[in-house]
Amino acid sequence: MQVQAQVFRNTQVQRTLLDMGMCSRRPTRVPLLTKRHRQLRLQLSREHRDWIIDEWKRGVWSDESRFLNHHVDGRVRVRRLPGEQLLPSCTAGHTQVGGGGIMLWGTFSWAALGPVVVVEQTKKAANYLNIIADELHPYMAFVFLTGNGIFQQDNAPCHKARIVLEWFEEHTDEFHFMSWPPNSPDLNPTEHIWDVMERQLRAQTPPCPNISTLRDRCLDI
Repeated sequence: MQVQAQVFRNTQVQRTLLDMGMCSRRPTRVPLLTKRHRQLRLQLSREHRDWIIDEWKRGVWSDESRFLNHHVDGRVRVRRLPGEQLLPSCTAGHTQVGGGGIMLWGTFSWAALGPVVVVEQTKKAANYLNIIADELHPYMAFVFLTGNGIFQQDNAPCHKARIVLEWFEEHTDEFHFMSWPPNSPDLNPTEHIWDVMERQLRAQTPPCPNISTLRDRCLDI
């Protein structure tokens, strides 16, 4: 009887919450921030709160993102009856190891979209330095003829490597460097570009049969 009473009370609570408009939802994914992270984010905001539009136009934003050949969105739900879990309309196919993927590095500014680079090798400092020297450097020189561009990158280990920071030091007369708070992808506008690319990629049919096709479609987008 106690079990039945508890079940009844739980049902009543759930019904009351639904009547109040409080539906069950997955928690929103946000960056996991420490007190120090919050302090640095606040510092960045204070440093740039008085910037006018012409100052923001000098910003060059960069980021990396991985695109998978087979992607199953865990937020997708289906409605089915008992026993229908294996119907084609109620399943989402996936490969055992995800089907592989590619890593892209990209940059953009107010003036123009920058290069998009497929990171063919392991993302180490030497490889990242090659991207900076071969792709970013010409882009900055082309867009900011007076050397007043401000480059942003996050705090990935290869970005903060000694050889990379030394390269930036050697080129301080050609463009500036923006300090960036750790664990702050939500502040980077490049994330919106990746999101648009991901949505367009998943809207294409048929799905990518291999990595080569995935690479071509990403670069086309």
